[in-house]
Amino acid sequence: MTALTHRSAHGHSWAQDIPRVLAGITGAIFLVVGIAGFAVTGFDNFASEHGEDLLGFHVNPMHNLVHVLLGGVGLVLAWIKLARLYGWLLFVAYGLTFIYGLFAINESWDFLALNVADNVLHGGTALLGLVIALWPQHRHEGADRT
Repeated sequence: MTALTHRSAHGHSWAQDIPRVLAGITGAIFLVVGIAGFAVTGFDNFASEHGEDLLGFHVNPMHNLVHVLLGGVGLVLAWIKLARLYGWLLFVAYGLTFIYGLFAINESWDFLALNVADNVLHGGTALLGLVIALWPQHRHEGADRT
């Protein structure tokens, strides 16, 4: 048995927890990035198309608020065992944000103040959401297979 298929005393494998772990880690990262973003941008110019630099990514207060909210939602959904729902949320939200970014970068109407690095990260986040949402479910040994 590998570490991912080892069964706990409660009969579930660690592989079943991977979506919850990924959702929790992703939520925590979003929360930290959002708070750090507010430290950089403050709260002025809420939806400015000119973002401040945070580790090579452009952020504005609106962008930071989205990160804080998605971080909190990720932590809550991981906690209440709805990580797959969070995965779908990330996939749809960041998939649409990636598409938006294809057209919005360097435009005066870009209310998220995106740059190319942001857009690449948003595409990757959409894929991470898909991984969380579609991670294979394993049945318990001896569980009803009907």
